[in-house]
Amino acid sequence: MSVRTLLERAVGTVERWQVLDAPGYQVEHAISLTFLLSGRYARRLQDVLHGVWLGHPLHPFLVAVPIGSWGAAAVLDGLDAAGRGGPGTGQAARAVIRLGVAGAVASAATGLTDWQHAHDEARRVGLVHGTLNGTALALYTWSLADRTRGRATRARLTAAAGYAVVLASGYLGGVLSYRHRLGVDHSESRRDPRRFTPVAEVADLTEGRPVGVYVDGVPLVLVATGGEVRAVGGRCPHLGGPLGEGWLHRGELVCPWHGSRFHLDTGEPAQGPSTAPLPCYDTRIHDGRVEVRRRARWRTPTATTAVEEASR
Repeated sequence: MSVRTLLERAVGTVERWQVLDAPGYQVEHAISLTFLLSGRYARRLQDVLHGVWLGHPLHPFLVAVPIGSWGAAAVLDGLDAAGRGGPGTGQAARAVIRLGVAGAVASAATGLTDWQHAHDEARRVGLVHGTLNGTALALYTWSLADRTRGRATRARLTAAAGYAVVLASGYLGGVLSYRHRLGVDHSESRRDPRRFTPVAEVADLTEGRPVGVYVDGVPLVLVATGGEVRAVGGRCPHLGGPLGEGWLHRGELVCPWHGSRFHLDTGEPAQGPSTAPLPCYDTRIHDGRVEVRRRARWRTPTATTAVEEASR
């Protein structure tokens, strides 16, 4: 049996393990309560941890710190154990392990913030992923304590066990990203339509109410406000929520699934958990119908057009 087959079976077992659902919801509720206790700063704190300010999920950015630091510690421990590292090798290993511990705490905070919105199989895989990371953190903390007490051999063994756990957890992290697409942009990637295409009658639009439409199989949302029509992508970048079922809050489009909010003029997220922008579309009115065209660049203001006279 190949390594790939063994790994696939292990992941499949975790995905089907419904016994993880109850503790998963308990952890989610604990996370929600923690943010609620931060009061009016809860949303800002979540946006920081999601990475809204970065335009990219913060968790994978921070994960590199413990993995890299603890990998360096494994090399240094090996050199020290073989007597080829010099007098400062043990101190260097201790320093990078400390850096890894700090990075692990930070990445855990961001990972839990992202994970609370996961569902079903992804939630179960994420729970095991987080448990393994917590185990690795505990092992490295134990290793640091042993190094302080001069128990070098046990400290190296504990660190080696911790790194093995990190590698297993890293594989599950890849499953979350590449199979379950947590943290991946779920908005429409196609560039259609490339030419102005009619999508709705102006008379069918209601002031301030998002209307979901399709053009060439691509979901869009039209919003008429102040005599203007704006068009943005109809699928939330976070987990693909149907933005046509959303609503406006202070002039921003709200996803009905997890509450991400988007600026209609730019498509940029005003509030997480989404960190990616919505696709924006040029709009125009022709013979009483709204026509749209995909803009070549996402991070530029979407065109807004005053509703022209039908005679034009």
